[in-house]
Amino acid sequence: MNTFKSIFEQYSWDKIQAKIYQTTSKEVEQALAKTKRNLDDFLALISPAAQPYLEQMAQISHELTKKRFGKTIQMYTPLYLSNECQNICTYCGFSLDNKIKRKTLTESEITLEVEALKKSGFDHVLLVTGEANYTVNINYFLKSVAQIKNDFSTISVEVQPLSTEEYVQLHQAGVYSVLVYQETYHRDVYKQYHTKGKKSNFDFRLETPDRVGTAGIHKIGLGVLLGLEDWRTDSFFNALHLDYLQKTYWKTKYTVSFPRLRPAEGVIQPNFIMDDKDLTQLICAYRLWNEDLEISISTRENEKFRNNSIPLGVTSMSAGSKTNPGGYVVDPQSLEQFEISDERTVNEIAQIISNKGYEPVWKDNPYFVHQKTLS
Repeated sequence: MNTFKSIFEQYSWDKIQAKIYQTTSKEVEQALAKTKRNLDDFLALISPAAQPYLEQMAQISHELTKKRFGKTIQMYTPLYLSNECQNICTYCGFSLDNKIKRKTLTESEITLEVEALKKSGFDHVLLVTGEANYTVNINYFLKSVAQIKNDFSTISVEVQPLSTEEYVQLHQAGVYSVLVYQETYHRDVYKQYHTKGKKSNFDFRLETPDRVGTAGIHKIGLGVLLGLEDWRTDSFFNALHLDYLQKTYWKTKYTVSFPRLRPAEGVIQPNFIMDDKDLTQLICAYRLWNEDLEISISTRENEKFRNNSIPLGVTSMSAGSKTNPGGYVVDPQSLEQFEISDERTVNEIAQIISNKGYEPVWKDNPYFVHQKTLS
């Protein structure tokens, strides 16, 4: 079957990068003047030439988001089930070459973690693992989903790429969404960051969202690890990927995340620095390009940025997150995948959202929009 790979191979990283950095202010103004924008407009809006227009972009982004999603922020939290991993990735604390204590939660330990999350009010959970096929495989995922599906209205997963048949099994088991990040679309340097394991197969990972879409999963999440390569060029290719998926699997919903490289055990320093102003520009560019796209901000980001991002186009936020298996109650000292930046409690985050005039929503409902908050 045809996949995104056939589209991807028509583009050159170097040519796209050059086009971004050669964008003029006139091209930015033309993009801003439109009511319906395409990928060329997105490219202009993420360019350095768009930086002087950031306030205008933010205002448009705010209005578009309010029109489509209302003044609501969906709340979610990750539940790390395992830090076992067979990959060597230079940016991840779970990397195989890090000599750490490995842990995979048992059924009873999952129960304890779920109880803690439910007490905090969460009804939407993201299950996360390392990539270790011999331990955390489809059988483990299906068993875990079956165990907790009555505790949450929606379950998302962020695990190793699977086959189409395995995604069908997850869909039938009740998984609502699948998140899979290419990390970087720069094929030539991808291998430098992923030196061993199945994740080193660039094409297999690139075609994963096609397998997810074919399986009929309700929502697909994409993103790149900001800090590995030039964020503007990587983000264009991520948008190109989203554009293809939306046209091919048009019944599916889509979400984008913006993980910036964070400190962790044995990881590299960011190769490219992306500051808060850059990330604000990227969020607004995505919203101006795609009104229907869900936009998520995690606790990787600091308190000030998360507070200020609420009216910019964000539709979901994590809170009270732990990035280690058993981090909520079972084993708080186990190794984190990365350090979080916003350590405020769930209640504190919910209050901040309310203080901004928005409503924290605990359930990820595909048809949910609070009409009363549209004004």
